[in-house]
Amino acid sequence: MQTTLIKVDGMSCKHCVKAVTNAVSALSGVKAVEVDLDAGTASVEYDASAVTLDKIKAAITDEGYEAAA
Repeated sequence: MQTTLIKVDGMSCKHCVKAVTNAVSALSGVKAVEVDLDAGTASVEYDASAVTLDKIKAAITDEGYEAAA
């Protein structure tokens, strides 16, 4: 398992946190997601052999937020 911290821009409320959490959690290979609204980050624990960091960031941008690791 690998853990990475992704900077997420554009979140402003609890709905944003839920949207990012649900989008990333839905990916196969993601074990845990913790989104911090105040810090504007998402900590993601994932299996790098099952899902790539680019796919995780794409799931976030598909929800309408900017993601940078």
